[in-house]
Amino acid sequence: MLRTKSVVRALTPADHDQALEVCARDARTNVFVAARILDGALAASPGAVLGYDEGAGLQSICWASANLMPVECDGPALAAFAARLRRWRHHCSSLFGSADMVLPLWESLRPGWGEPRAVRTCQPVLATAGPLPEGTSRDWEVRPARFDEVDLVMPAAAAMFTEEIGYPPYRGSGHLYRQGVASLIRAGHTFVRIDDGEVVFKADVGSVALGVAQVQGVWVSPRWRGQGLAGPAMAEVVEQIRARIAPVVTLYVNDFNKPARATYARVGFTEVGSFATVLM
Repeated sequence: MLRTKSVVRALTPADHDQALEVCARDARTNVFVAARILDGALAASPGAVLGYDEGAGLQSICWASANLMPVECDGPALAAFAARLRRWRHHCSSLFGSADMVLPLWESLRPGWGEPRAVRTCQPVLATAGPLPEGTSRDWEVRPARFDEVDLVMPAAAAMFTEEIGYPPYRGSGHLYRQGVASLIRAGHTFVRIDDGEVVFKADVGSVALGVAQVQGVWVSPRWRGQGLAGPAMAEVVEQIRARIAPVVTLYVNDFNKPARATYARVGFTEVGSFATVLM
């Protein structure tokens, strides 16, 4: 019996440049995967990045680890990745990325992967690269968190995760979660405003690659909400990111989160795409 070469394969460090070229087709959307590649995932996590190649060079890729994210996929690429992923013995905690890729990929995987906890079909991807809108206020109290503030930031990070996802980020020991919080702080990628020993605002840069920084984990303490804190705080975060991390700042937000969308619009974010997320 003749065997044909699979069009899907696990990428290796030899594919580094080609994989980044695929991500660079839309760096604002693909920054998450590009950042993982730049961080060394092709060597450190074999099999975490799948590539689709029909013989004319790498056309599409798919991050396939704890989370699943298709990148620059057309119909044949999605079908090929789905065929590979259906054979997995474990499932991801979530699928996310461009809605026009995630939703058809999920329809192919759903029969074998079961019912999700939630499907968020419309999450606008927002970006800003220019100066703040004229007259925008900045909160000068917002700054990078210090490493000795890890245990102060951790409850705020956990609260944000729980509100967004619907369950806490850890049960029992929070050691591994604390390591993740500490890593962001050590990199200078967590921004906070702290009043009287309390974190009242927090935002993280989760991914940096190809001149783009993706913000995640934006959170305002419940008792400070509705007081106009978020807009000036986000404006300051944007300016600090653009000054020392990357010239383009992106994030994605649930379409039903009207207050957040209004805040981001006030500080100059505009819609550049649409994500979808499937929570398992």
